[in-house]
Amino acid sequence: MNLNPLHRWRAVLLLGAFLSLMLFPFRGGADEPPARIKLLIIEGVSNHDWKHRLALAREILARDGSFDVEVSITPSAPDDPAWAAWRPDFSKYDVVLSAYNNLGGKAQWPREVQQSFERYVRNGGGFYVYHEANNSFAEWPEYNQMIGLGWRKKDFGNAIVVRADESLQIIPPGEGDDTGHGDRTDVLVHQIGAHPIHAGLPRAWKAADIEVYRYARGPATNLTVLAYAADAQTQLRFPIEWTVQYGQGRVFVSTYGHVWAGQNDPKGMKCAAFQTIMVRALKWLAKRPPGEITPADFPTAEAVSLRKP
Repeated sequence: MNLNPLHRWRAVLLLGAFLSLMLFPFRGGADEPPARIKLLIIEGVSNHDWKHRLALAREILARDGSFDVEVSITPSAPDDPAWAAWRPDFSKYDVVLSAYNNLGGKAQWPREVQQSFERYVRNGGGFYVYHEANNSFAEWPEYNQMIGLGWRKKDFGNAIVVRADESLQIIPPGEGDDTGHGDRTDVLVHQIGAHPIHAGLPRAWKAADIEVYRYARGPATNLTVLAYAADAQTQLRFPIEWTVQYGQGRVFVSTYGHVWAGQNDPKGMKCAAFQTIMVRALKWLAKRPPGEITPADFPTAEAVSLRKP
């Protein structure tokens, strides 16, 4: 079949366009910035100063610029009728950060919300267990699976001790002690293994004003210890940061970021290690690259590093 020159020219253009699409299908969006991470923060019940902590956390996240942050404040009293309307749509978010702590008989989440959250994480959602949220929901079996280790009585479950060679020793229920901690202090934290959250960071750093939880307990299944520190009282090494695989979802737990009532200028929130790792962990939970460049002000093994706030 003979084509006139105009038809031949059109055929060449169409063939060129087809080959370009086949060979370079994603070229057009290569320079587009990545979508911002959708983050839900849950607050409202705690034995810590959650309002102050929330304000400081929002400043840290705003400086990074990777997050669209929404905050959900729960009712506070168990009998508050507002619980009937508190139904977060977790599916809208890449990652959820909760510092909710019902330790001591405070309000539980409604069962419908618990089941919705279980599905969210199991199906691939990210969950950042912020400081005192590790104390929460001992009565919720799936929550214990998500966090791996929590603030519990000694007969509740397993605890983990890190040996001198960085292997893990499992302490069975009934052995050791209840979960506890000594005074908050500046602590030498040791990285263990090689995790993307810690890419490029030193093997050890001085973290400001943190609590070393001794004998945190739970199912401790599908759990990876990321960092540990020595407890001053027992001289044993306990996990400081860990992750849990819950279904297809990722969970991160640490004791960084303490804000107590009356702490007008909490060092733990200003710690450059905490700020760096919190942001990196949230990105990793959202299945985004967490970064691998060590900030110039990241602490050394000899000294803490504080930022503003």
